[in-house]
Amino acid sequence: MQVRIVQQRGEEVLEGMLACPCGAEFPIADGIPDLVFPRQLAASDLEAKLWYDANADVYDENLHLTFDTFREDEQRVRSRLVDRLELLPSQRVLELGAGSGRDSVLIADRLGAEGRLYLQDLSLAILRHSFPKMATKQVPTEFHVGNACHLPFADGVFDAVFHFGGLNTFSDIGAFFSEVNRVTKVGGKVVAGDESMPVWLRNSEFGRVLMNSNPLYRYELPLQHLPVSCREVKLEWIIGGVFYVIEYRVGEGEPFADLDFEIPGIRGGTHRTRYHGLLEGVTAEAKSMAQAACARSGKSLHRWLDEAVRQAAARDLEGR
Repeated sequence: MQVRIVQQRGEEVLEGMLACPCGAEFPIADGIPDLVFPRQLAASDLEAKLWYDANADVYDENLHLTFDTFREDEQRVRSRLVDRLELLPSQRVLELGAGSGRDSVLIADRLGAEGRLYLQDLSLAILRHSFPKMATKQVPTEFHVGNACHLPFADGVFDAVFHFGGLNTFSDIGAFFSEVNRVTKVGGKVVAGDESMPVWLRNSEFGRVLMNSNPLYRYELPLQHLPVSCREVKLEWIIGGVFYVIEYRVGEGEPFADLDFEIPGIRGGTHRTRYHGLLEGVTAEAKSMAQAACARSGKSLHRWLDEAVRQAAARDLEGR
């Protein structure tokens, strides 16, 4: 990236432009880079941005209503959410959809001067409301505007990633989780959640009333979007039992399993051969004969069939 500086204060760039080799340009205003990509937002992302832009100045005044509805202590709930990150003072943490900073201050309290906190939101208008909250915190903090489905960070740079409260409206939830896992170190912690009425409450009066009042409760769990690299996945409903929290550690690729050990018993084979070694079906008589021959040979059915097929295939191939 190249920086074109229009105004700066010391080493801080207040106004300017970031230009990437691909030709894309990203403005810097009041020291905050706008790293939204793609520049043309998807419809649901744009709708969310415009809503937060319009409601930024009254957001903090009304947010307590959700917690009041379920007679929950907001600070206690948020603190327990941040506890799930299991943070150490020196760690590097990314909060996506940081909003007005109500969770950010709690994350900052768990980090020390040797740590680092990155706060991102799609709406600069609401992100600005986090500035005074963070001004007294000792952890170095960087702010930027960005799209949580396209993160402007290298692979494996964060010890933990946190997001709560906007996931349902993201245009590409699969891309969000993929990006989060990409930028999180192996072994790092991810905590994310949003509204979702659990299936056992959707037909209750409790569920119907709340979903009528707030359609966001109708959104379903995004578990199908989790990457295969998720490990130790935990799921819990909080805040009246209508907000989900997904918590996990980031691993590498698919989980490990020994798919190639010989399974004891008459059937035999391995998990892998049972999956990849399927052949066209045979007649009932042929199957019965194979089972009888297998029993007489003392071999597993897998071993007897594998040898029989190999011998027959070799004979026919050699006869060509």
